[in-house]
Amino acid sequence: QVQLVESGGGLVQPGGSLRLSCGASGSILRINFMGWYRQAPGMQRELVASISSGGSTNYADSVKGRFTISRDNARNTVYLQMSSLKPEDTAVYYCNADIMRVGGGVLRGYWGQGTQVTVSS
Repeated sequence: QVQLVESGGGLVQPGGSLRLSCGASGSILRINFMGWYRQAPGMQRELVASISSGGSTNYADSVKGRFTISRDNARNTVYLQMSSLKPEDTAVYYCNADIMRVGGGVLRGYWGQGTQVTVSS
């Protein structure tokens, strides 16, 4: 059994910061792609940032210069440091990963349960 568990969401004022974490647990051999997506009410889920196993990163234009994605491969954890938050960043943030399992098999596009981020004064 593999789980992705996000944490760190909450309510923050505009201009504030939050750090999201997503830890993977279970029979994991290796994690390749890891990413953060978000979904606002009535909107489609969108990619916010991603990071490869080698550390290459990619960001949505809307968050470049404000958000930073990083990962700790030893802990099977990905982080999203969010700064200069805006009300339009309000959404449920989801962790996503491609996971190679011990004993074989790959879980592609595996989702966490999501964590709410609300930016409001």
